[in-house]
Amino acid sequence: MIVGIGVDLVDIPRFEQHLARTPGLLTRLFSPAERLLKPRSLAARYAAKEALIKALGGSDGVHWTEIEVTPEASGRPWFTLSGSTAEIVAARGIRTLHLSMSHDAQLATAYVVAESGGDPAIEAGGTSA
Repeated sequence: MIVGIGVDLVDIPRFEQHLARTPGLLTRLFSPAERLLKPRSLAARYAAKEALIKALGGSDGVHWTEIEVTPEASGRPWFTLSGSTAEIVAARGIRTLHLSMSHDAQLATAYVVAESGGDPAIEAGGTSA
């Protein structure tokens, strides 16, 4: 059953300007592995994290660096959660997080669907939630 949906859109040039003006944002928002990516990919990951927070219904107990967007071998993006963020997701009964991201021209977007219940065998390859 769907328990939350979130979407976010990021203006890539504006996001790059924020990173340039406030270099500390990189370490506050992204995991060490994510920090190596190009700005357009970071913007998409920022959108993904914002969309996840919206799908969860708020950011209480959620920490940006505990949310990492990691690609599967196929390239499909997936959330890897840790710490209190993973605990909050599990406590809310969320067993699967579906993520779609894209960037084109000047925009990056992400869409998240949070789901509870379902078939554990299917979800075994999913999130750390």
